[in-house]
Amino acid sequence: MGSDPQYAKYPNLSLAQDVFNLTNSASSETSRKASLQKLKNAISEHKMAPLYRQLAHPSVGVLNASGEGSTRASSVAASRKASGASSILGCRKGAVDFVFPWDEQLYEELKADNEQELETFRKEEEEAAEKAGDTEVQAARGKRAEFWARVGDKEKAISSHEAVFEKTGVLGTKIDLVLAIIRIGIFFGDKISVKKNVDRAKALVESGGDWDRRNRLKAYQGLHLLTTRSYNLAAPLLLDSLSTFTSYELCSYSSLVVYSVLAGSISLKRVDFKSKVVDAPEIKAILGDGDDKLAALSGAVSSGPGAGDEEMNDSSSATPVPAATAVNLTALGSSSVPVEAEVPVDFTPLAGLVRSLYVGNYQAFFLALAAVEENFFSQDRYLYEHKGWFVREMRLRGYQQLLQSYRVVGLGSMAKDFGISVDFLDHDLAKFIAADRIPCTIDRVNGIIETNRPDDKNKQYTDVVKQGDGLITKLQKYGQA
Repeated sequence: MGSDPQYAKYPNLSLAQDVFNLTNSASSETSRKASLQKLKNAISEHKMAPLYRQLAHPSVGVLNASGEGSTRASSVAASRKASGASSILGCRKGAVDFVFPWDEQLYEELKADNEQELETFRKEEEEAAEKAGDTEVQAARGKRAEFWARVGDKEKAISSHEAVFEKTGVLGTKIDLVLAIIRIGIFFGDKISVKKNVDRAKALVESGGDWDRRNRLKAYQGLHLLTTRSYNLAAPLLLDSLSTFTSYELCSYSSLVVYSVLAGSISLKRVDFKSKVVDAPEIKAILGDGDDKLAALSGAVSSGPGAGDEEMNDSSSATPVPAATAVNLTALGSSSVPVEAEVPVDFTPLAGLVRSLYVGNYQAFFLALAAVEENFFSQDRYLYEHKGWFVREMRLRGYQQLLQSYRVVGLGSMAKDFGISVDFLDHDLAKFIAADRIPCTIDRVNGIIETNRPDDKNKQYTDVVKQGDGLITKLQKYGQA
């Protein structure tokens, strides 16, 4: 298993979600108030002077657009961009203007506390260098690195973690440091830094990382791919993480379930979708009805090619259940990282999406898709910017699934199946047909849709000819060089 993870406590990524909630137009007033109070408490408790300044300062605070308490200049937007502070909010259309209250006295108190704490670390490091060994010096440096991650100073947090990394010879500690740098990048929305350090962590793990860190990296990599809209690459990593998840410093298990199901629903082929999402014990234990949950928790069901094609209940007839958090029973008690109490999650829309897509109840599928957009994509900082794309691609998946079973389909009949108007279906299908996403034609005069099934042999022949032409062209260029 390896040693327990280090540097896993900070930064607290749930605070970044709270910052998102404050300016999210889809957040309720209750949610905004709760997030504001949580942020205030965290700033005071953890002495987060740098983060407080980034959020609330009258001149540069990303949550003080009104510039209260200052003569705000026109260069504020440029200074925000230069500082990188605004990346914590993300780029979103229709964001709500929110003013985070600024208290100069509180800031000075926090700043003084920070300076005092840094002075303690400096003295501790000097004493360790004089009286102890390298291990004690590294411990003091590690405290400083965690301090900067805790108070929310991105640049100093990364540079201090890098300084500890350079002086560390233990592979497990090096991996933990890089994972901490990844979380700092995620906290501030720096996708370039996250990608670079995910690749770096992969190289370290491949060089001899232990089982626990390999599994933790899967969740980190899957979440990063999710934020970059690579759902097809994220799905297998996230789904594999469900049974061994211990990265509670990254996200809650409930969130991992949501991300895994969404990524799998949009990217997996039908056979894989059934085995890895519909029939997966970890997912059935959460999204299934009472019997499914009991069977999954007791180990009576299993996923994979040998799983039976059991009848699934229609989402419209499912009995509503109270919102509950997901619990990873497989890895329960295996993480030493303090776990925050999870907010109850209502998985009903997600369960409805999975059931209705698999059984082909397309009207219920569209209703569940709208509920998933409202309850998950509109509320999550990692999903928000992809909600339009996800809804569009899931509509396409529903259309493709129905049309692949028929040679000719009535336009009115298909519109009725999806619970939409003929005009909407005509307009929506036309966009996918024009983009070569659906091989069919619409005959509006006769009110039918004809599918054009591609000939696989002809396609293979065309691809070979095209690739051959490209190869000949390259050879001719090399011959002339």
